[in-house]
Amino acid sequence: MSQKGISLFQLNQQIKNILSETFTSGVWIVAEISELRYNQNGHCYLELVEKDENSDQIIAKAKATIWSYTFRMLKPYFETTTGQPFSSGIKVLVNVSVEFQEIYGFSLNIKDIDPTYTLGDMARRRKEIIARLDEEGVLEMNKELVFPEIPKCIAIISSPTAAGYDDFTNQLDSNSFGYKFHYKLFPAVMQGNNAEESIIAALDKINEYEDVFDTAVIIRGGGSQADLNCFDSYWLAFNIAQFPMPVISGIGHERDETIVDLVAHTKVKTPTAAAEFLIDCFDECREYQNGLREQFLEEVNEVLLSSSEKLVHLTNKFSPMVSQILERKSNQLSAAKQRLKTAGTHLLGDQFHYQQRLNSQFQYSTERRIENQKTLISQLQIKLKTKIKRQIEQQKHHLSLFGQSVKYLNPDHILKKGYTLSLKEGKIIKDIDQLSPHDIIETRFANGSVESQVQKINRKKKTKTT
Repeated sequence: MSQKGISLFQLNQQIKNILSETFTSGVWIVAEISELRYNQNGHCYLELVEKDENSDQIIAKAKATIWSYTFRMLKPYFETTTGQPFSSGIKVLVNVSVEFQEIYGFSLNIKDIDPTYTLGDMARRRKEIIARLDEEGVLEMNKELVFPEIPKCIAIISSPTAAGYDDFTNQLDSNSFGYKFHYKLFPAVMQGNNAEESIIAALDKINEYEDVFDTAVIIRGGGSQADLNCFDSYWLAFNIAQFPMPVISGIGHERDETIVDLVAHTKVKTPTAAAEFLIDCFDECREYQNGLREQFLEEVNEVLLSSSEKLVHLTNKFSPMVSQILERKSNQLSAAKQRLKTAGTHLLGDQFHYQQRLNSQFQYSTERRIENQKTLISQLQIKLKTKIKRQIEQQKHHLSLFGQSVKYLNPDHILKKGYTLSLKEGKIIKDIDQLSPHDIIETRFANGSVESQVQKINRKKKTKTT
């Protein structure tokens, strides 16, 4: 025997009556806007969803409407209060009337909205993102990178039509010191739903030229608080935190800092301030180099003054020595003459006859001996003068060699040959035992220096002697 059924219209009418009797007044509900569209009459049509907190799967869904006369009031009220555009992807607390039409089925009609709930949800999400980045150990990663002393090559992420981009490049190009910067624009959308994906794509592109650029700068002009929502994105912050070169954020806002500001190596308020920061880096390096130059010149002058004084001392020391030697030899010659004269007198007195016979021979012998002594003295004088001259020339040569050594020991001269100089806390590292893991050391090259952290120390094994 067949059952007598009711029509579909009757069923829908019963459902409508039950819902009308159950929900006699508006209900406040929490939901996420998954879809949103307007029509030409000003009506707003939405799809509301609820997701599982753990799996992010949709567990409930409903269609909703906001009629034009209500939407004209709710939309500006919500956006003015929250600074957030009324769009898909946000959580809202709305007052709805439950409706059911026999033809169109179940739907919700939104009568009111509480923007303070959305503000709280935004703050909660921001706090959760920061906590997640911290828990994953990436929140401070970019800040831990060593910023280059002279950031000459800069990768810029910005919209090519943004006023902030022009402000940044004009500031670099027209700096009063004449510093030369090399920069390249990697275009990106800087606000709206596509900003996050666009900026990450620009970061990926820059990463392909990691060895070319010293730093990356994210800049944009001013705008509303709503325009900055993309900079509170987890994935954008995650990519910036782990970027292999220091990132400067100058996204042109004066109020609260974004999550991108938190994870960036350096945060400035405006694109112009970002350019000024880079110019200041050059200034600091120039002042440091000037200090090194002055210190080197002072040390060279001290060495030259000391060597000059030493040369004068040696010259003053040799002159008396020569005079003493000549005087001693002259005295010896006078004594020899006197001895010869006395001996001749004795011989004349004792052997007068013999003396006459040998007088010529003796006189010749005496004169010859005197001449030999004069010749010996003359040769000695020449030898002494030659020796003194040679010693003076040697001292001058030593001084010249010392001057050359000072020149070749000039740190700039050594560094230009490809060598480097390693320092710890401003002191030269001469022994590996001066280092410990995690120490920060500075390595100087001819055209700059880098700072690095000691990861591992490999000491030479000492060979045992038998």
